Amino acid sequence: MQYRKTASDYVIDTIIHFILLFAGAVCVFPVIHILAVSLSSSGPASSGEVGLLPIGFSTDAYRYIASKIEFWRAFFVSIRRVGLGLIVNGVLTILCAYPLSKSSLRFPARKYYVAFFLVAMLFNGGLIPTYIAVAKTGVMGTIWALILPNAVPLFSMIVLLNFFRDLPGEIEEAAFIDGAGHWTILTGIYIPLSKAALATVTLFIIISHWNAWFDGLIYNNHPQGYPLQSYMQTVLVQADFSLLSLTEMELFANVSDRTVKAAQVFLGMIPVLAVYPFLQRYFTKGLVLGSVKG
Repeated sequence: MQYRKTASDYVIDTIIHFILLFAGAVCVFPVIHILAVSLSSSGPASSGEVGLLPIGFSTDAYRYIASKIEFWRAFFVSIRRVGLGLIVNGVLTILCAYPLSKSSLRFPARKYYVAFFLVAMLFNGGLIPTYIAVAKTGVMGTIWALILPNAVPLFSMIVLLNFFRDLPGEIEEAAFIDGAGHWTILTGIYIPLSKAALATVTLFIIISHWNAWFDGLIYNNHPQGYPLQSYMQTVLVQADFSLLSLTEMELFANVSDRTVKAAQVFLGMIPVLAVYPFLQRYFTKGLVLGSVKG
């Protein structure tokens, strides 16, 4: 039987589409505005005249940022941080989620570990104890100081744990009958069947590491070790263009504090914007399936 839409259905559909378009515009317009400011000349940008289109088109802000070796050093520190963070966080998340997805009959100590992780997710020792712990481990000033304090992302672990619990138990039982062990089951069955959840967890890890800036400030003794977000917070935001030489002033004639800020913000978005489309199709599915409690 074919369902025919009524007039009220069309009205509701129109309202829903309008709300979605409005929500999308609210998210997209600020990004377009930032791009327009970064591509405008210093005068209109500083006076707030720029809307969604550049005024006095200029790429001097990007040329100015590209000329700074400090920017590229911080950029590659962030790339390295995301890469190592994906490996460390991903492996530990999977290794924690797999045993905790078993029932209490098969893993009697499960409830104690779950309670431990739940308390750790809700409460922490605070900034000073964490700083002391990082300092005492000898990783202060290294890339590991940005990764090890949050080596197990607990929210991502819970999402993956619940996803593992929703997988059919008969598959695991059949694998055990065929002589497979836990490691074989994890790598050969659970991980291949968990692409949606793993893609969601991967996106969480990438965004958390890429956008983090405060830990880069407190755990690095020298600006040379700053990730990109920390560098932009401390150096580019406080840039003093009055110190530019005459040659630099001629080269970057349309550079101002506001155009550089806009350019750095937009450049900071690009890696996440480039990765997100490849993971977006798994994102909703991974969150929904991982939220079902067994």
